[in-house]
Amino acid sequence: MFSTLLPMVLRASAAFAQEAGGAASPAGGPPALLQFAPMIFMVVVLYFLMIRPQSQKAKTHKEFLSTLKRGDQVVTSGGILGSVEGLTDQFITLEIASGVRIKILRSQIASSATAATSTSEVKST
Repeated sequence: MFSTLLPMVLRASAAFAQEAGGAASPAGGPPALLQFAPMIFMVVVLYFLMIRPQSQKAKTHKEFLSTLKRGDQVVTSGGILGSVEGLTDQFITLEIASGVRIKILRSQIASSATAATSTSEVKST
């Protein structure tokens, strides 16, 4: 759709520049705003395809970390599964086996264990 729209816009702007006698652009090229239109379009596409989804993902991960409570089953970014035993502002104590506890940064929690195991079960079937 956009590949057919851009040449039409460029032809229309060239026709407009010829009617105006070239007064709008002394070099005979399209107006300055039209020259920047592809760049502006690419920035908008980049925003909607890359930046916005990443910021939404970061927002949901931050909300997930703030709602953690004792007893939740989680997976760390290193792939360790464990149960939350203690919480502070920066650190979480995980019990990874009976009597084995580790202390990790809160930001290193990747997801809940139920979400991680349910997606792997779906992929295997």
